[in-house]
Amino acid sequence: MITYLQSIRGADASAVVYSIAETALLNGLKPYVYLSYVLDELRKMGPFPKPDDLNRLLPWSNELPEGFRTKKKK
Repeated sequence: MITYLQSIRGADASAVVYSIAETALLNGLKPYVYLSYVLDELRKMGPFPKPDDLNRLLPWSNELPEGFRTKKKK
């Protein structure tokens, strides 16, 4: 049986993922590609990554691969 506390954590996790996806969209990124990349990079970094390593994963970072961006309207 799922307890009340477990369902809150699930809802919080969903809200975080939704927020990240929306921020990616607002920054001209493809959300699925971006989230897949971030999760893979975080896995490679291991526990306690350096702040500079995390900063390069932010949706507004210029260090993200160009293929993650949506095509700009003319």
